[in-house]
Amino acid sequence: MHPAFSVVFFTTATGAGYGLLALLGVLAGQGFVPPDFWLGLVGTGLALGLITAGLLSSAGHLGRPERAWRAFSQWRSSWLSREGVASVATFVPAGLFAIGWVLLGRTDGWVAIAGLFAAVAAIVTVCTTGMIYVSLKPIAQWHSRFTLPGYLIFSAMTGSVLLNALLQGFGIGSNIVLAGCVLLTLLGWGWKLATWRYNDRLEIPTTANTATGLAGGTVRSLEWPHTEENFLLKEMGFRVARKHRVRLRQIAQALAFALPLALLLAAFALPRPFAAVLSALAAIAQFAGMLVERWLFFAEAKHTVTLYYGR
Repeated sequence: MHPAFSVVFFTTATGAGYGLLALLGVLAGQGFVPPDFWLGLVGTGLALGLITAGLLSSAGHLGRPERAWRAFSQWRSSWLSREGVASVATFVPAGLFAIGWVLLGRTDGWVAIAGLFAAVAAIVTVCTTGMIYVSLKPIAQWHSRFTLPGYLIFSAMTGSVLLNALLQGFGIGSNIVLAGCVLLTLLGWGWKLATWRYNDRLEIPTTANTATGLAGGTVRSLEWPHTEENFLLKEMGFRVARKHRVRLRQIAQALAFALPLALLLAAFALPRPFAAVLSALAAIAQFAGMLVERWLFFAEAKHTVTLYYGR
């Protein structure tokens, strides 16, 4: 599939934003995070800012962005529409949570309830995003058991690393949060490796023979259906060279997993100023690495429509 940067940025930014929002909603509401004004302003602002930037970026991939509102009407049958509804609905409890924390200086009572609802809504939204790709049967790399858990794991991973950077920056870092970041990053790394291993060994059952119903012999195209590249080939027939794929996988692992792990582990042994800097660098490196990982998520996916073009 064609890896449009607008969609790559959308899945990366919203995943991190929803992960951070969910963690803030749960931890602040339960008293694990103090109701500090600046922490609330920066934390909720960063979470909602990433979500908003990602949603706006996704509209850039539409041929007619002004008609994006029509997608909300198909929530009964479309996961894309359900994602839109869930993403907008999340702003209601998230907004109440942010108002209570920042303007009223409290994270208990109804503010804590709003935070829990915001966390649940964030998780539901991430699930709907993942289901968009799981539901696409013509793309075997996405229509698998690895896709939806991967979205949830990466959202929790990037959100936790952002939360740790915030807490360290405000001088209230916790070894428990740091340990959680390390474990989630290890889980994300392992899940990504398992996903790549599954996709590399994947045998797609649909071939030119099964598509035409001609079981005997080998079906091949005598002539190209088109004399030049068309929309289907551009959007669904994207190909990445093997040497580039291997190199990009290495870059994704280094930035999204290996380097953040090293920085987070180093933060355990260093005092606040250094731990805060290392935590911030871990969050930046991981976000950059997830952009590469998301690019590969789209670039390595193969749509069965390419069989028609002899690919």
